[in-house]
Amino acid sequence: MTAVVCGYRQFICLKGNIVMNFGLQLYSVRDSAEKDFKNTLKEVAKLGYEFVEPAGFFGHSAEEIKEWLDEYGLKVSGTHSGFEDLEKDFEGTVKFHKTIGNKRYIIPGLDTSTKAAIDVAVAKFNKFKPLLAAEGIDLMFHNHHREFMPNNDGLISHHELQKLTDINFEIDTFWAFAAGLDPVATIEGLKDRVNCIHLKDGVKKPDGGFAGRALGEGDAPVPAVIKKARELGFTIVVESEGLDPTGLEEVARCANFLKDYE
Repeated sequence: MTAVVCGYRQFICLKGNIVMNFGLQLYSVRDSAEKDFKNTLKEVAKLGYEFVEPAGFFGHSAEEIKEWLDEYGLKVSGTHSGFEDLEKDFEGTVKFHKTIGNKRYIIPGLDTSTKAAIDVAVAKFNKFKPLLAAEGIDLMFHNHHREFMPNNDGLISHHELQKLTDINFEIDTFWAFAAGLDPVATIEGLKDRVNCIHLKDGVKKPDGGFAGRALGEGDAPVPAVIKKARELGFTIVVESEGLDPTGLEEVARCANFLKDYE
């Protein structure tokens, strides 16, 4: 049996000489993060995740969060944050994200159900992208399956965002898979507009919907996605949102699965 050695400040989790080199979307551990954000970061680091992607800050200051990140040897690879913060207090929002070391401001989802809704989204992206770029922050968009399927006006909204903006995309590879696409081909095709992905697994439910699973416990082509993402040099962020039976226990199974990947 190979011992696993993890270090907060070394940014590594080794199985033999294998570097883990994966991050975690903290929505995966939202059940514990909302109760004790600091301890959740500690536990995530102990599992070997090298960086984190927050989805909310639970009322904590940027200074507190940065202190905890430094204490546990974690970096921020991006955040899931809304347009609302930019519209309400652009300067304060930029300062917050700079303090925690965030350079990817990722919109986690938007109404794109009609052409009019897409037009609103496009206007916001085109307004804030250059403003954030001037501050060294990349404005991006994270997909679900619906953006790759026809909306109420028959438009594929992800294609519209690709045509009408110059934003980059964080491709959620499971949701691309759920939309009937090959996630490997998807990230290859968008490689000039992608610098990070969500690595996720899941299954189709009897009612036609989809449910997330820990890595290796679903039907998505996770190993092939890892191989292609590494080939393309993308940041790989794990998301596993089933809280089965708790978020930390589920992402521990993901971490165990990933130790087999160089």
